[in-house]
Amino acid sequence: MLVFIIPIKSPKVATSWIELSKMFERCLRSVCNQTSSKFHVIVVCHEIPKINFHHPQVQYIQVDFPIPGSNYSEKMADKTKKLAVGLLAAQSLQPTHIMPVDGDDCISKKLVSFVAQNPKSNGWYIDKGYEYEEGSSNIIVRKQKFYKLCGTCNLINYRLFSLPEKVPSNEPLTGHDNFLSGHPLAKKDLAARGTPIEPLPFPGAIYVRDKIGESTSLQEPLYAKLKRNHKEVFRDIKKPLIAQLNKQKLTEEICDEFQLYPLENSNK
Repeated sequence: MLVFIIPIKSPKVATSWIELSKMFERCLRSVCNQTSSKFHVIVVCHEIPKINFHHPQVQYIQVDFPIPGSNYSEKMADKTKKLAVGLLAAQSLQPTHIMPVDGDDCISKKLVSFVAQNPKSNGWYIDKGYEYEEGSSNIIVRKQKFYKLCGTCNLINYRLFSLPEKVPSNEPLTGHDNFLSGHPLAKKDLAARGTPIEPLPFPGAIYVRDKIGESTSLQEPLYAKLKRNHKEVFRDIKKPLIAQLNKQKLTEEICDEFQLYPLENSNK
């Protein structure tokens, strides 16, 4: 079984809780649109978003963690703790693999079937995927290194995680796996541990760039990003230029596989 864990930020730090909820509903529809039923979804949040989609394999866990501040590190620490809560909750389900999913992205409907066919694998990172700007009629094809762009990019065997006994409410989570929330670290860290993961053999996710800047990574100030990782800043400058060379029309096939639909038409 593949367990998806979706951490949702508090409405108190959301740019727009209404728009975030719409993006989350589309994400959840995408996650549940699998060709196999061997999955479970754990959503970890302060407040449950009000949406029009419900599914018997979706579980909500509400936490009372302190609301993070406005800086990037606090928001990422909140996300990591929520992922850890989901990991602990997944234990009773006896999953083969775990996939963290950002609540604004969409995933391929083939993922669960693929994992079910390879239950003993260490896991996979998404090397190929798509990038979509909300409302566009085009989509950008990411032919490699998608995992450096998007946090929805790792499917990891559950046995490889080091689980804490409990997740502290009022303290930072210490001693956790570095790859728990740091997407580029999964491939590197797991290889260093002697348990490498492989590239997924097909495009696995769509990274969505919303119109309101809800993404935590996009909210990080330039000076803070330069201090944290100056190479990432220069990559971000080159990405839009290269991306234009890989743009194509958004097809019905992609929309169907990833359950991608315009949010302005989201009254489903």
